Amino acid sequence: QVQLVESGGGLVQAGGSLRLSCAASGRTFSTRTMGWFRQAPGKEREFVAAVSGLGGIYYAAALEGRFTLSRDNAKHTVYLQMNSLKPEDTAVYYCATKQGYSDYERELAYDYWGQGTQVTVSS
Repeated sequence: QVQLVESGGGLVQAGGSLRLSCAASGRTFSTRTMGWFRQAPGKEREFVAAVSGLGGIYYAAALEGRFTLSRDNAKHTVYLQMNSLKPEDTAVYYCATKQGYSDYERELAYDYWGQGTQVTVSS
C-alpha cells in the first residue's frame, strides 16, 4: 500500500512560480516511477512529467523547459518546480506512482494516486 500526499498548490499570477511536493509512504519508494498529471476544468487528465526509479525524467513535450521534476529518495518526496506559469496551466495536479519504467505517460499504468492539489494561474 502506498499513500501519496500532494502540497504546494495555490493561486499565482501569470509568469510566477510554484513548487509542488508529493510525499509518499511505503518502503518501495526508491524503485517506483513517480508521475504528475493534471486535469483542467472540462478537460481530460493529462500527463505532465515522471521520474523513474533509475532517475530517468520525462516531460510532456509542451511543458519541458518550464517545469522541472526531481526526487529525493531519502525523503520519499518528489518535487515539481513550475516556472513561467500561464493561465492555461490552471488545473488540479495529481501525483501518482507505478512499478516499472515504461508507460509513464499512461494514466492507467499508475496504481496509486494522491488527492490532487489545485493550481490557479491568474492573468
